[in-house]
Amino acid sequence: MKFITALSIIASSLSICNPTYAFTSVSYTSSTTLVRDVAPLQIHQAEGESRIWYKQGRSILSSSCLYASPKSSLPPLSSGSQTSSPSSLKSTKTDSEEDTRSKDKLRQLTLYNSLSRSKTPFIPQSPDIVSMYTCGPTVYDSAHVGNFRAFLTYDVLKRVLTYLGYNVDHICNLTDVDDKIIKRCDRENVSLLELTRKFENKFFDDLEALNIVKAREYPRATDHIDEMAQLIIDLEGNGLAYQSDEGSWYFSVGKKEGYGTRLVQLDPDQLKKGASSETGGGGSVAGLDADEYDAEKEGVRDFCLWKAYKPEFDREDAIWDPVVTMEDGTTKSIGKGRPGWHLECSAMARKYLGDTIDVHAGGIDLKFPHHENEIAQSEGANCAPFCNCWVHNGFVNIGDEKMSKSKGNFLTLRTACPTSDDVRAYRYLVVSSQYRNPLSFTDAALGAAKGALKRLDKVNAMIGDALKDGVDISNSKESDMTTTVEKELANFEVAIADDLSMPRASASLFSLVKLAEKEFKRVAKAAKDVDGDESKVVPPLDIVGLASIQQALDKMDQVFGIYYEVPKEKGVENDDEDDDTELSVPDDVMDLVSQRTVAKDAKDWELADSLRAKIKELGFAVKDVKGGEPVVTKS
Repeated sequence: MKFITALSIIASSLSICNPTYAFTSVSYTSSTTLVRDVAPLQIHQAEGESRIWYKQGRSILSSSCLYASPKSSLPPLSSGSQTSSPSSLKSTKTDSEEDTRSKDKLRQLTLYNSLSRSKTPFIPQSPDIVSMYTCGPTVYDSAHVGNFRAFLTYDVLKRVLTYLGYNVDHICNLTDVDDKIIKRCDRENVSLLELTRKFENKFFDDLEALNIVKAREYPRATDHIDEMAQLIIDLEGNGLAYQSDEGSWYFSVGKKEGYGTRLVQLDPDQLKKGASSETGGGGSVAGLDADEYDAEKEGVRDFCLWKAYKPEFDREDAIWDPVVTMEDGTTKSIGKGRPGWHLECSAMARKYLGDTIDVHAGGIDLKFPHHENEIAQSEGANCAPFCNCWVHNGFVNIGDEKMSKSKGNFLTLRTACPTSDDVRAYRYLVVSSQYRNPLSFTDAALGAAKGALKRLDKVNAMIGDALKDGVDISNSKESDMTTTVEKELANFEVAIADDLSMPRASASLFSLVKLAEKEFKRVAKAAKDVDGDESKVVPPLDIVGLASIQQALDKMDQVFGIYYEVPKEKGVENDDEDDDTELSVPDDVMDLVSQRTVAKDAKDWELADSLRAKIKELGFAVKDVKGGEPVVTKS
């Protein structure tokens, strides 16, 4: 046994796990805390104190669990006895090393961290690498433009981190088994694999269309059943998971201190099934799983980790019976069944990025229950902080309502954006917005974004033509424009480093566009004034200034990602297809037709007319038939 004189034990870290021993909070006075059967992993020394990591079996105590003072009172670790630090350990760089690291980065990034509910400096665990986990789609249907706001937010964050000098190790999961997937498989009489691969491919096509930088891996839930089973066993070992009589596994929320308060402020006494303080009692953010499932469990707030096999509902291609090898070499089965929705993210994050990750991003609707459950699972199993920074984006609204499949007001990317210009415009609309605020998706907003892109494309083309013969800056006169360009580029960098302030970044982008337009107008006006007068000479363009603008625009586009060619949608029929062949209407067009029917039934004529126009843009016409289904033809 070791006795350690403690100054303080941070209360928030006491809830990280439930080891077989416990620490007791102490005030700022000398007191003694008993620690049983633990071995030090690493001592992180700072002014006036030392931070210690301890390990017992599979459990690792958080770096904030113990603070000891003075550091001379702690026994030094010999190089031979010190084990390698776990992935969750924070950097132990000296002040001089941290200063050097800061100088290597272009600017200090600050992000609004949902954990602290404030903007704070973003300091990754590694000086050069950022570990990033993001929530991916449930592949039972095409993702809608509201979903793609989240994926574009991830893209902007990753591009900014890269711009600022970091290497980003990004993992984004694919949920390919849940209740909605099983129901659709049954309805369409297709296999789980057939359905999910179809919508996976559509998702990746849309990512490519939106010029989104791909993650390192897109792991599927069904490929990580063993990792999820291991996590359940780890939670059980820490007293946080139990198996019900009917065979399902649940997380015991009542035994996890701080549950429901890390990212949201929920009253545990009022948190009941079907209601939460965030929704006022009627929203889907409630205390249930995303899966529509209920069974015997000990606490009303407990959420499902593993769903026992139910022959009346489950399918043979969506059921597993994993066996976990225990530390003593014995094996344990968690029972035949399938994973709950929340479990996969904790298992995948641990496998690919380690116990502690730098940043986790997702839509604001995932704060509770999904992300709170992720924290509870990961910290309960790993006994280490799960994520240091949480980034959440706002909704995309149709009218005054959040876009969602459950409301029936959603638009897929290709139905909302039938042309390449529309797709690029949607990207610009999203990436130029403040990611934390709601975003209204309207024809007017998309039209304005298309107008902005047309202006950008025109200026970019004009500069390209002016510089097509190359520029020898060494023999050119100094340009008055370069000072403005440098100023706007600096403003751009300040903006992106300030919680991804993309509206301000866009202002800098268009300041450069305006500067270039002014230069072209100057020369055009001079040429008009000459008008054949041989005694007058048309002044040349400021080639040096235009070259500096082009370089700055290219740098800014490393973040905006708007100068690209949208790939053609796969599976679209050729326009010259034989008219005698049977008409094949794409799924996206039929989705629009269905949504138009719903809008008409709701007497939302403006939306119905808008959807008819989109159908026409896709090359089809819709004709209403009294008492029957609308008829779709080639336009």
